[in-house]
Amino acid sequence: MMDWTDRHCRVFHRQMTKRALLYTEMVTAQAIRHGDRGRLLGFDSLEQPVALQIGGSDPTLLAEAAKWGEDYGYCEINLNVGCPSGRVQTGRFGACLMAEPALVRDCLGAMRQAVKVPVTIKCRIGIDDQDEEDDFTNFVETVMQSGVTTFIVHARKAWLKGLSPKENREVPPLNYRRVYGIKQKHAKINVVINGGINTIDDALEHLKHVDGVMLGRAAYNTPWLLSGVDSRIFGEVREIADPLDVVERMKHYISRELAKGVWLQNITRHMLGLFHGMPGGRLWRRVLSEQAPKPGAGIEVLEKAAKEVADRINRPATGLPAPRGASCVS
Repeated sequence: MMDWTDRHCRVFHRQMTKRALLYTEMVTAQAIRHGDRGRLLGFDSLEQPVALQIGGSDPTLLAEAAKWGEDYGYCEINLNVGCPSGRVQTGRFGACLMAEPALVRDCLGAMRQAVKVPVTIKCRIGIDDQDEEDDFTNFVETVMQSGVTTFIVHARKAWLKGLSPKENREVPPLNYRRVYGIKQKHAKINVVINGGINTIDDALEHLKHVDGVMLGRAAYNTPWLLSGVDSRIFGEVREIADPLDVVERMKHYISRELAKGVWLQNITRHMLGLFHGMPGGRLWRRVLSEQAPKPGAGIEVLEKAAKEVADRINRPATGLPAPRGASCVS
């Protein structure tokens, strides 16, 4: 989710779930060594628990990057071996590393030696012409030698030549049973499934077979579904009544960031899907899309967009409990 799940996005998502583990965008080990670490690694304490996802293929660099991540306060360091983009392949990281399981093992081993927090891996079930049964099993079993015990698996192959990253999210068929199979074969490892999971109902079905579920684009495009995570997955009471409560919760953070010079659009672009499929959702998106990018746009734009929704559900846009029968809970 490069260029998507930045710190503003994560603060927004955290308003809807306390328990879900949030992941950063993938940051390369090279960038962490040579770039602005404060900008690349800094995050708000509101985001916790949050994991740092890094990319690279040099064990020494990755160990150094993992240590920086731990020092910045991340509760997990994740190595991305699943991204299929051409830019990633050129740098010799991401999904192309699935052809080099021994190198991945060594990278993860070095990372584990450098930090005390958990180190995990995100991968695919294979690349190109690899066999989804034998080659994937060999990859997992080789990587297990590093001591890593959590595998986040996107349940489709990545085609590194001939398909764009977008096509790689849609064209290769999903094979959930292959992910289930690796859990059955290695019951002691934690297997988290990813890919094409769009609802909490879908997640609950997968949890009958694996240890966890990762949501990507569904969480971004229809973020209100995250409000069901704590109650339906973890059995805890949901604290927010409807998406307008999320808007209220975001106001303090947005005001603080605006005072630092952050443009409103940098935050609200992540909030466009909050009212997806709900009354007023189209007007919410229109107001934010048209007015948030303007120089000097402030919190009044958010309030105007929220009022468009509130007027259509007979709900005061004040963060107060919704009138009986007016909740937007899906």
